[in-house]
Amino acid sequence: MDYLKIPSPAYVIDEKLLRRNLELLSSVQSHTKVEIIMAFKAFATWGVFPIIREYFEHTTASSYNEAMLANEMMRSPAHTYAPIYTDDEFELIANMSSHLTFNSLRQYEKFESRIRDNHWKISCGLRINPEVSVVETDLYNPAVPGSRLGIIAENMPEKLPNLIEGLHFHVLCESSSYDLEKVLTAVEQKFGKYFSQIKWLNMGGGHLITSKDYDVEHLISLLQGFKAKYPHLQIILEPGAAFVWQAGVLVSTVEDIVENHGIKTAMLDVSFACHMPDCLEMPYQPEIEGAQIVKKQTQNKDQNNNFKSKYIYRMGGDSCLSGDYVGDWAFNKPLVPGDKIVFKDMLHYTMVKTTMFNGVHHPSIGIWTQNDNYHILKTFHFEDYFSKLSDSAGQFMRY
Repeated sequence: MDYLKIPSPAYVIDEKLLRRNLELLSSVQSHTKVEIIMAFKAFATWGVFPIIREYFEHTTASSYNEAMLANEMMRSPAHTYAPIYTDDEFELIANMSSHLTFNSLRQYEKFESRIRDNHWKISCGLRINPEVSVVETDLYNPAVPGSRLGIIAENMPEKLPNLIEGLHFHVLCESSSYDLEKVLTAVEQKFGKYFSQIKWLNMGGGHLITSKDYDVEHLISLLQGFKAKYPHLQIILEPGAAFVWQAGVLVSTVEDIVENHGIKTAMLDVSFACHMPDCLEMPYQPEIEGAQIVKKQTQNKDQNNNFKSKYIYRMGGDSCLSGDYVGDWAFNKPLVPGDKIVFKDMLHYTMVKTTMFNGVHHPSIGIWTQNDNYHILKTFHFEDYFSKLSDSAGQFMRY
């Protein structure tokens, strides 16, 4: 990929790397006979859905808008789970879904008669909470004590309600197959008595199958073993990040260098707060093409020799939020305005979470094709910012 040919700022999807991920996930699906579906919560750039449809048919939605996207752009009904369903949207969502999972028994009971009366062709499920997870960051851990997501075993009925055909758990985040194995053990222990009453089991997302460190063979063995124990169950996995893991970048440009108390900050034409929110929320420090991450613990007199001959810069965003900066990176030469800064792995949970805070210029979205051409999928203009918060120019006001 020739970054110099890409106008900054821009998210760039690498088609070759995207297809590599899709082929691996498709291989797992073929070997295990489970159904793998894509979670929109991690990636919803529908301009590349024609590529994804070559490998997969279905997706998981968490809202009316995502269910609509599944029907319009993936051309298939959604596997829908939402923490709540509201009266005004429920019928619309039900009409666009093949599977509908409820977060609580109360929510199911609220809509049970409507489902029965309308004869919708949907399969209903309940989200369960096995109260076991290896996720270290509470912000992304659905199994923390007091979690609002899913029903714990002690609150489940002895017999499942009549319309419930499946169970759904989701307690992983960028996790391994061994993490899934640990969770599956707990699910069997706490909820296994319901398996004879259901047709499907959704193992949620957080399966980082396309990571280079992921033990794919162990996952295949684990799923094959589970299916052998429960041959009547349809098994569903809904990874999000794995579909686009390491398959794209965010290209930015250094616009200025500022220095304060010996800290040099490269001022970029992108914002961490607006365009890379997980860097502040998680938090994590992304890799930069051609640079080394400088860990905080090395910023002292015993600093590692690897950085002594390097040029160290903090990266600063272009919003007015004081904390719109992340970390330190070591470069082989001084940075100057005009240099390109390329943040790696910037597709999953990035574009779907961006904001237009401060009205800062939003990066375009493009794809570097497998034929080495760059095609822009979306550019953002004043109209996108302008139409976000109002449709009328104060017509209700009286002067």
